[in-house]
Amino acid sequence: MKTLRFSPLLGTLALMLCSFPLFAQSDMEADSTGLPGDNFSLEAAIELFKKSDSPEDFEKRLNSENNEANNLDLNEDGEIDYIRVVDNMDGDVHALVLQVAVSEKESQDVAVIEIEKQGAENAILQIIGDEALYGEQTIAEPFGEEKVKNGKDKGPAAERAPVRIVVNVWLWPSVRFMYAPAYRVWVSPWRWRVYPAYWRPWRPHPWRVFHVRAVPYRAHYHVVRTHRVHRAHAVYAPHRAHSKVVHTRTTTVVAARGKNGAVVGKKTTTTTKRNGRVKQSKTTTTGVKKGKNGNVGVKKTTTKTTRKRGH
Repeated sequence: MKTLRFSPLLGTLALMLCSFPLFAQSDMEADSTGLPGDNFSLEAAIELFKKSDSPEDFEKRLNSENNEANNLDLNEDGEIDYIRVVDNMDGDVHALVLQVAVSEKESQDVAVIEIEKQGAENAILQIIGDEALYGEQTIAEPFGEEKVKNGKDKGPAAERAPVRIVVNVWLWPSVRFMYAPAYRVWVSPWRWRVYPAYWRPWRPHPWRVFHVRAVPYRAHYHVVRTHRVHRAHAVYAPHRAHSKVVHTRTTTVVAARGKNGAVVGKKTTTTTKRNGRVKQSKTTTTGVKKGKNGNVGVKKTTTKTTRKRGH
């Protein structure tokens, strides 16, 4: 009879493979901010716009069940929200608003795609997620790299370092369509409970499922802090629509987390000197600030000192 021998190495590998899904799921859950913006991918929305032939086509893509940008249910009725697209145009700038009718009386902007023409065949684009969904304005843009030769090296084999560049979106079909002379400004005709016949709402996906589907787009579109499209944003600002219901829900989540994150621990240490005249109280508060790229631990320490007079 053959005797099966257990290899410690194989056992370790098996344990690691079994544990990996648990760690992966834990990391994904930790990446959620708990805000409505978790359920709308700005990066995937840019990709949909890039593939679209016009703003109308873009709206259809945003509201198709197989899209990977929209997982919103702002009115919490258990069904995906229909996103209408409205173009605010002024000369050579466009502010393409992505908006949800939350009720018969209220609408909420999800994001705005801002486009500016900078030359005969040059245009730049950014998408800005509304602060009512993301807690603060969140900007994303197409990402490109260009390798630049290092000045210190010479010859054909000189090392080239990647440098980030602003992407020219002029050749995108939807952009060319919007800058064509015959373009008629697109304003979605659909509103609360009046939707196109082709649209069939579906139930939102669990966040961990939606998150995985949207992650690949981050390789081509990055969240940035620099606001480049100023003229288009000035055109958009007076038209911004926001819902009190959504705003209240978001501010409640933000307030629960605190300014720097949810408070998860507080420790107070008191020290008294031998003469009894100096008493020091040290309070340490630890919080966690959750962002799209993961958790950031924030530790805040305050020290309060009081003096007692001797007898």
